Amino acid sequence: MTDPGYEQARDELAEVVAKLEAGGLSLEDSLALWERGEALAKICDRHLAGARERIETALAAVEAESE
Repeated sequence: MTDPGYEQARDELAEVVAKLEAGGLSLEDSLALWERGEALAKICDRHLAGARERIETALAAVEAESE
């Protein structure tokens, strides 16, 4: 299964956080949501790191052209 895109992962993470903050869940359900939230946060981090790398590469190319 492929990872969701950044926006989808971010939106699902926000839903997970809202459910956890609302409370009223069993310990098992809370732990499952926490684990899903951790996985989603890692997916978001990977997407952001990739975007950061693309920006840095583009900026380096522009700087190299101007020299």
